[in-house]
Amino acid sequence: MAAANFKTKTARDRLTPRHMPYWDNLQRGLSIGYRKNAGEFGTWIGRRASGGQPKYQYQTVGDERGMDYPAAKKAVEKWNDELASGVVVHTRQKHTVADACRAYVANRRARKGADTAYDAERRFTRYVYPETCGLKEGESLPDGSKKRKRLKREAAFVYENPIGEIPLAQLRPHDVERWCDAQLDSCDFDPEDDEELLRAKDTINRNLKSLKAALNYAKNKLNWVATDKGWKEAEMYKREGGKDVGARRIGYLDAKARAELLGVLPADLRNLAQAMLHIGARPGELAKANVSNLDKVKGELTLTKGKTGERTVTLSTKALEFFKEQTKGRIGNAPLLPMENGERWSAPIWGRLFREARVLAKMPDAVLYYFRHTFIREYIDQGIDIYTVALQCGTSVEIIETNYGGATENLRARLDKVSIL
Repeated sequence: MAAANFKTKTARDRLTPRHMPYWDNLQRGLSIGYRKNAGEFGTWIGRRASGGQPKYQYQTVGDERGMDYPAAKKAVEKWNDELASGVVVHTRQKHTVADACRAYVANRRARKGADTAYDAERRFTRYVYPETCGLKEGESLPDGSKKRKRLKREAAFVYENPIGEIPLAQLRPHDVERWCDAQLDSCDFDPEDDEELLRAKDTINRNLKSLKAALNYAKNKLNWVATDKGWKEAEMYKREGGKDVGARRIGYLDAKARAELLGVLPADLRNLAQAMLHIGARPGELAKANVSNLDKVKGELTLTKGKTGERTVTLSTKALEFFKEQTKGRIGNAPLLPMENGERWSAPIWGRLFREARVLAKMPDAVLYYFRHTFIREYIDQGIDIYTVALQCGTSVEIIETNYGGATENLRARLDKVSIL
């Protein structure tokens, strides 16, 4: 790709504003960048090959208000020379939030290793660094890689003054909270689904935790600011009542609760819930399954669009009878478990109907996922090994051990069945 021309004010005025800087090579492994903002002034940035992970180091050296191209070039070269000589850089520029994050990543790499540094670096690349946080899925990152589909929640949420560009001394709790809210607004989740909303908030809380760690490092170790008032009071998302959003609701429905809840569900939604009780699948997996995914001869159901990829579920005799009944007279790509009108289920629809039903059942905290949790709990309680349950449900042994690994209510009865002496 040809280097951009931004050496003169006239040339810079012709450039299209964008979050990704325009780059010009100064020497091998060193480039100067110009980020054309939508406002009046652009920003000068240095990029230096690091020889490790991440591949590049960045430094904002100034903007057009006080620096033309020759001065910016000189500042980038000075920054590069100081890094090469091992000198800690203390420029006259005000240290920004992005500067704090980069310094923290370098410290994590030196103190905790590459894995810890990589996790923080990826969070900051997605949501903090001005050069990259505005990129959308499929656009190139500075190292030449692209934002992959699995990161689709990284939709551009950058407002006029990205948090990474804010000087530490000018940061306010409002800026941090707006940063969190912008991430939530960009998330690809069903706002009607309580569990999805909580998972989204939990992810943002972890991003905030990494950001606060970087800012605290800048204050406590680098002495870049004298107070943490700019971010300390910014609060993480909580459940109603102040509970942690990361505390998963592993709901279990005993036989009586199952009967009561199934009894108030509409017939089509009851079929979906019963299917979850038969095989422990996620509702979205069942909603996307076709009649052709059911092998009535082998007694298997293949789920192809699940959270963890394709898997084939072995059906119990009762489960096979259930799915045969549901698919009677239908073939091919017809929905395995359709709604009453024949259409395929979607999360907003089942979410609304389930919330109406749980009010009737007087179970205000219940969610559709409780049927999956109940399947897992019952299978473990009744002697099915965790590995088999994990395979059937499309999850990991570690997750099941973490959330369902405690002693079960019928442990004594299970122990009594074992004969050793």
